[in-house]
Amino acid sequence: MPSLRELASTIRSKNAGVDHLTFDIIFHDRTAFERVRDSGALDPERICALFKIPRERLTHHCVFEPAQAIEFTIRRLRPSGSPGETDVFGAQRYAPLFDVEVP
Repeated sequence: MPSLRELASTIRSKNAGVDHLTFDIIFHDRTAFERVRDSGALDPERICALFKIPRERLTHHCVFEPAQAIEFTIRRLRPSGSPGETDVFGAQRYAPLFDVEVP
């Protein structure tokens, strides 16, 4: 099975305000996008399991057909830049997505 890293052209995370992180997965082509979309590999329940978060922290999940992209947003445990927060820009949170296997 190919990994998400093999099928996507872009996998990234970034701040979405001070207390949320947004993840974007954009695909090389329509075939790869449809394969991931239809597989359920990035369904809300699987995302929550992958990031080990309760469902309540997943605040947004969108399959955006025109851009061949999937986007989701999670609520941070601590606001960006607060004491104990480890990634001020939210730019280093996407690594767990790399090895997601897509049937």
